[in-house]
Amino acid sequence: MSLRRLKVTVGEPASPNPNVDGDDTIKAKRQTVVLGNGSEVVFIPRLISFDQAWKWFDYLDTQIAWTRPTIRVFGRSCLQPRDTCYVASPGLPQLVYSGYQPRAYSWDGHPLLKQILEAVHKALPGSSFNSLLLNRYKGGNDYVGWHSDDEKLYGSTPEIASLTLGCDREFFLKKKKPSKTVQERRDEQEPASKRIKRNHADQHSFMLKHGSLLVMRGYTQRDWMHSVPKRSKVEATRINLTFRNVLEEPGASAAK
Repeated sequence: MSLRRLKVTVGEPASPNPNVDGDDTIKAKRQTVVLGNGSEVVFIPRLISFDQAWKWFDYLDTQIAWTRPTIRVFGRSCLQPRDTCYVASPGLPQLVYSGYQPRAYSWDGHPLLKQILEAVHKALPGSSFNSLLLNRYKGGNDYVGWHSDDEKLYGSTPEIASLTLGCDREFFLKKKKPSKTVQERRDEQEPASKRIKRNHADQHSFMLKHGSLLVMRGYTQRDWMHSVPKRSKVEATRINLTFRNVLEEPGASAAK
């Protein structure tokens, strides 16, 4: 599948981000692409300094309780092609994906994760995240296939912020296909040149580098799919932190 490099518009610098050591803050420029129909992606190429990002990577690589669970894909059981760990605030509905229910670890058990969360919140004014799914890709054979994070516990327009540490990896986005009958009807009415142009506009790619932050907003999970594919020449490790906001169950606040 041919994927074009994403064209972006550079916005105003974001607010300085806090640093664990207190002397390494930087101003992060953001790039925004409007996907249409209420969907957009924000990309911050450098959330924190290079060296600080490596300190975070080294801690997470050795101190997180990584596991590689068995999941179900298309009705078959298989080993998930990446390590994972889940962190969430107490009292939230349980996350379940591909038949797997991860244990929810506490933020209090990893103070550094709370500091990273604060850095993400300061880079994204108005955002609020209460859960974190970590993934570790230990080389090019580790990957995540095409999917959308459209679970009901995130609501209809979830914001998902993805922080990359370690090895650079490609991240692809493609628009979900409409029903065959609608697609066939549209194809019959469009000239071939217009169909080719539309197909290119429905596919985007990013190179997620060490210390970068990518944010999917609006109806991106409803209308788009994303993946991090296999890459045979990649040997280094990438750690990915995806910050999300899990909606509380009705009546949960009143019960506290």
